Amino acid sequence: MISASQSEFIERLRAAGQARYHDRHPFHARMHDGALSRAELALWALNRYYYQTRIPIKDALIVAKSEDPSFRRRWIHRIADHDGVAEGDGGLALWRRLAMALGVKEGDLDDPGAILPGVRRACDSYVELVRSATLLEAVAASLTEFFAPALMRQRLASWQKHYRWVPHEALEYFRIRIQRAEEDAAGALELVIALATTPELEQRATVALVKKADLLWQMLDAIQGAADANEVSHASPPQ
Repeated sequence: MISASQSEFIERLRAAGQARYHDRHPFHARMHDGALSRAELALWALNRYYYQTRIPIKDALIVAKSEDPSFRRRWIHRIADHDGVAEGDGGLALWRRLAMALGVKEGDLDDPGAILPGVRRACDSYVELVRSATLLEAVAASLTEFFAPALMRQRLASWQKHYRWVPHEALEYFRIRIQRAEEDAAGALELVIALATTPELEQRATVALVKKADLLWQMLDAIQGAADANEVSHASPPQ
């Protein structure tokens, strides 16, 4: 049973994260309006892949922070969700298929030099945030998943309307993440509520969430900056 004070804490978390979540970034606005070129979509997918590769690493760090076997059992599935349980399975594999469908060369996905420096800094900063944080703060930082399902639904609708040249099966990552992000956010929120037992701890959890949201925004800043610098074509993609 969630108390009144816990409900207020949840609302503060949601408000703080939503105010800074990257769904409001101009690059996402252009994406959802169908205004990105094929090259810009490829640039985004390539650089976002580096973020995807950091997710199982930060989840492994979170698992290692806990002395509680029940916590570790609850969290460890996230690593398999991204890495897969076999070669070619999981979220990373699905993202690779998306990127290649957008025209990214497979070799570039594994080339550290292909990633924008600003994107690398933001992603590596997230890993370091988790590495140096308390268990509460590390879990709270993942609560950007609160807002991911709505973004994934919007992205799917937009891509199916504006980027019909992208194969249907290449969008599978977005479809899968809608439900999984909802489940993961609910589980993480339950853990944060259990761990944030004082106003000070609630504040630390909120700050961690805001830091993570800011890093996601910084990633898009770097990608938008590269696009604006004419490093990629702004021509509209085929419909």
